[in-house]
Amino acid sequence: MHLLRIFDLDKKAIDELLRSAAVLKDRHRRGIPNHPLRGRVLALIFEKSSTRTRVSFETAMFHLGGSAIFLSSADSQIGRGEPIKDTARVMSGYVDAVVIRTFGHDKLDEYARYSNVPVINGLTDAHHPCQVLADVLTIVEKKGGYEGLKVCWIGDGNNMAHSWIEAAARLGFELRLACPQGHLPDEGLLAEAGGAGNIHLVSSVEEAARGADVLNTDVWASMGQEHEQETREGVFKGFEINQEVLALADKDAIVMHCLPAHRDEEITEDVLEGPHSVVWDQAENRLHMQKAILERLLIS
Repeated sequence: MHLLRIFDLDKKAIDELLRSAAVLKDRHRRGIPNHPLRGRVLALIFEKSSTRTRVSFETAMFHLGGSAIFLSSADSQIGRGEPIKDTARVMSGYVDAVVIRTFGHDKLDEYARYSNVPVINGLTDAHHPCQVLADVLTIVEKKGGYEGLKVCWIGDGNNMAHSWIEAAARLGFELRLACPQGHLPDEGLLAEAGGAGNIHLVSSVEEAARGADVLNTDVWASMGQEHEQETREGVFKGFEINQEVLALADKDAIVMHCLPAHRDEEITEDVLEGPHSVVWDQAENRLHMQKAILERLLIS
């Protein structure tokens, strides 16, 4: 089994991951040893730089008794033009699972097609499933569950938005997305996720935020889009979580950001550091969700 996107999981599997991650977090907090992956090896092949994804997966393997090997583009033959299918088949003979962090999702799909060991999406331009699964874990912790909640996405219709759309389609919470014209989520994905009536593209930030239980955003220019930063600043102006937007949400709303944050662009400093922010808990939960994912793929 691979985890390339949230749609690779049904609702039951997601709920099992959430429960497992919560148990693993509790064990971690209480210092209870847990080494089910002793002797197992995880490879991380990253074409995109990373802080949270790399460190959380490496630490997760260490805590679970296994080990991890990190390969950047400069460290692997993929970076020198070796066919992806060749690397995938060779690595299958060396390691027990692989995390891929790359640009085009088609590269990930090809790697998974030729891999005999589980492949995990550590981020592509199309999807970021591990991040959103950890984010849902944070919502469950802070709100007691996800049923009946209104989740608001403000900003780019990017990989994060896509994974939130898939999560909403699977779990049934209401998702409102406010994105600038020209930066909407993929139409094919929206059609694939449609039918339940709980996913809405709205025309304004205010409409998205009004009464929301969760406010969520990401940078205006993601990795690989740095050359668009100046242009995007103009296009995305107003697509920001600030005190005025927060005031429209439910009084107990939580604010999320997958990080890194560009303060006073997509989110203001006072909101990011304010009492409604759960960003640092959200970041920590990457570790516990990665553990749950690794256990599911390598043991179940």
